[in-house]
Amino acid sequence: MPPELKIQPLRYVLAIIDEGGFNAAARHLHRSQPALSMAIKELEQRLGQSLFEKSGKAQLTPFGIYCLPRFREFIAQHDRLSRELKAQVDKQAGRLDIAAVPSVASRLMPGILGEFIALYPDLKVSLQDGNAEFVRRQVTSGEADLGVGSVWQGDDELDFKPLMRDRVGVVCRADHPLAGREALVWQELQGQALIGNGTSRLLEGTEAAPLLEQNAYFVANMISLTAMLEAGVGITTLPRLAFPEGHTRLRFIPFADPKVEREIGLLKPRKRSLSPAAQAMERFIAERLEN
Repeated sequence: MPPELKIQPLRYVLAIIDEGGFNAAARHLHRSQPALSMAIKELEQRLGQSLFEKSGKAQLTPFGIYCLPRFREFIAQHDRLSRELKAQVDKQAGRLDIAAVPSVASRLMPGILGEFIALYPDLKVSLQDGNAEFVRRQVTSGEADLGVGSVWQGDDELDFKPLMRDRVGVVCRADHPLAGREALVWQELQGQALIGNGTSRLLEGTEAAPLLEQNAYFVANMISLTAMLEAGVGITTLPRLAFPEGHTRLRFIPFADPKVEREIGLLKPRKRSLSPAAQAMERFIAERLEN
């Protein structure tokens, strides 16, 4: 069985060589010379060979000459690992993977991530976007440390912390007869050409659920959905954050009856601990979205 090496005696060996003797090394290390000599003797006993010649001078034996560069390499690796682990604990280094629904990824996360990276510039942060099911899978599988989005149903593998509410409304072209309204009741959409999308299920279980049966189309991709809306093919329902703000030809009118909202919050694994960086990001996102 190989001897178990402690770091401190190895540092003593390097100090004796670098400082030019036992007395000088003892002064440099703020240790007594007898204590230093005793530590070296115990190290030699562990190794089964002498490191220094018996002359009493800082002269290495052939075995000591063999060990010296290896001691330096070992200590350098130890110190580098210690720095990396300390940086992880201090959230100063490492990698953080986040998954978010597209509306959150494009509207909320840029500002949040910008502030966070300014505090921890050595962290490498990855942000992926997809629908709510994609976010759930990413966090459940461990491909993402945290998720930001909504949940359609409970999940035994995930914890969900609601942080904000996002109101659902109707999106139509600016020249549509409904475009000038400040709010709508769901019955006013009956007979309209409705385009379903991935968030349409937010109407399930509400008074507006009958609208789901009259979807003339279903478009999951937001770019394609926006193009169809601008072309006047139909109208759709979307959460406010998902409304494409930059498209001036479109209008958003909130539902007044029923008032439909989605909860947006943090998803994290229930049975897996978060890294220090992920814990810091969890707190940071929670503070920003709750405010």
